[in-house]
Amino acid sequence: MCGFVVALRLGAEEPDLRSIVGRMVNVIHHRGPDDEGTYFFGDVGMGFRRLSILDMSPLGHQPMLTDDGQVALVFNGEIYNYVELRAELEALGHRFKSSGDTEVLLHAYLEWGTDCVSRLNGMWAFVIHDRRNGKLFGSRDRFGIKPLYRYTGKACVILASEIKSIRASGLYQGGTNWPVAARYLLEERLDDTPGTFYTGIEQVEPATAFELTLDGRFRQWPFWSLEDVPAFSGNNPAHEFAALFEDAVRVHMRSDVPVGVHLSGGLDSTSIICASARLRGAAGATGPLMAFSYIAPEFDESKYIAETIEQTGATLLRLATSPERLWSLLNEVLRFQDEPIYSMMPLVGYELMRLTADHGVKVILNGQGADETLGGYPTYFGDYWCDMLSSGGIAATWREIGAFVAAHGGTRPGIFLRQVRRVAQSRLGAVTAYRTLARWNRRRQRLKNRWYSRHLTEQITEENHIGGDIRLNGALVHSIYRTPLPRILRVEDRNAMAHSIESRLPFLDYRLVELAFALPGDWRMRGPWNKYVLREAMRGRIPESVRGRVDKMGFPVPAGNWIAGALYEPMLDILNSRQVRERGIYNVDTIQLDLERHHNLEVDMSWDLFNVAQFEAWAAQ
Repeated sequence: MCGFVVALRLGAEEPDLRSIVGRMVNVIHHRGPDDEGTYFFGDVGMGFRRLSILDMSPLGHQPMLTDDGQVALVFNGEIYNYVELRAELEALGHRFKSSGDTEVLLHAYLEWGTDCVSRLNGMWAFVIHDRRNGKLFGSRDRFGIKPLYRYTGKACVILASEIKSIRASGLYQGGTNWPVAARYLLEERLDDTPGTFYTGIEQVEPATAFELTLDGRFRQWPFWSLEDVPAFSGNNPAHEFAALFEDAVRVHMRSDVPVGVHLSGGLDSTSIICASARLRGAAGATGPLMAFSYIAPEFDESKYIAETIEQTGATLLRLATSPERLWSLLNEVLRFQDEPIYSMMPLVGYELMRLTADHGVKVILNGQGADETLGGYPTYFGDYWCDMLSSGGIAATWREIGAFVAAHGGTRPGIFLRQVRRVAQSRLGAVTAYRTLARWNRRRQRLKNRWYSRHLTEQITEENHIGGDIRLNGALVHSIYRTPLPRILRVEDRNAMAHSIESRLPFLDYRLVELAFALPGDWRMRGPWNKYVLREAMRGRIPESVRGRVDKMGFPVPAGNWIAGALYEPMLDILNSRQVRERGIYNVDTIQLDLERHHNLEVDMSWDLFNVAQFEAWAAQ
């Protein structure tokens, strides 16, 4: 886990690449406090900050060059199957000096060229300067776990692990990207397009590779797609998922530094820590398995955590914090994030990473990705039922809804009719007149928003609007590549790297995701259960009380209570500030009235109020 920058000068002698790269790499020291390196050749400059996880020796130094100096690599992430790839490359005649994954990636490119990315299992963003063909080649992993941003100016093309490097280059000429900001404030959308809050700075998309020629031409292409996954042909999905999950955790634990787990008491993190304990036991590992957790009094999961700790023998360390403490961190967190966050939960995640670092753990395993790939959110039940209805399974849908209602509550007829309406509306979506009416209605609803000016509302165009998908697989793909997973991954990466920690996500091992997408929908959702294949795979492997839970929490915070109570005065101070009054996008009096209603517990406006607060904190930086 590291950070890098790349600058390609376009034509002229100026600007000075060494100064540019120096400024850019200095602001990401937190991503790699263990080592620093630069590379310059012609119009190409690279800078790197290293967090040593594999091969702690100087042989892992980057930028890494081939012996003849013709190929240079900067790489952020981990290639989990580097051991197997190394053996394959050695059989083909390659020889290695280091024991880590960076040199394996370099030789994989030498052997297989741009096709090397399809052989990688891991999380990565990398750029290679190949002097032999005069091009820069790079890639971002299948899910976008590792970040990579691009900016094209008049004098340079810049690639960087964080937006702050581009801003520090001295070449960035831009400001607030108001269409992105408007989608966030009005529709709570974050990271759902390549665009960022900064005009002209875009993300390189996940699951893509790219080439950048020395005259600045950029071309990218997909190297992997969930649409290409063949149907499952095995006999026992739960057995195969269990075996593959165990192997995913095994390779994610490859490290030369201590590895810990963030434990919430839910199905995902419990599955990870139990697998970690089994693997450590089989390997004869010494030292404690450390688990880090946060429990808000209003969302007490201590019963589940206690049973998991008893089964695994892990050492539990609990985060103690307060709403005042978290609020005081907002500016600091936003400096590391570069963009607004989606709720107050990332503030807890930031502090959890601090606690992890304070105890000497440099690699943490987390459960992100399971909900979006296995169907963990309640909305996916509706997508599953619509799938069944669209296929003519009326009786089966009725039975499934009945089993759901028995465990979760609600009324079977009401839920059933809502799915019928969704299917009908989806089919109407093919009619041009209906789509036009829907666009008009969405615009009308935005214009009715009482908090924001019409000028802000009109920043959103229909081209920016991304619709959903009532098919289960389609909804999951949308979750993986549009919302919410991209924003979750961005927050996870920046929170971890702020404390020089590497966060690893076993549920996003692409082999597991391909298996999940190969299965029929009833292996994700069945009766009252979501993530059904994981529940069956973990039978006898995790505490039964966790395996059979039908509720979901994560690391929740009672933001509504906090803003109504301890954070009411700080929120009022923001609304009364000069910068808010002069921003020109708010109807401040209306927002203050709603804050009072929230304070009096008449309504819950916590999400909207927090969005205003943090947008102002971000804009002031």
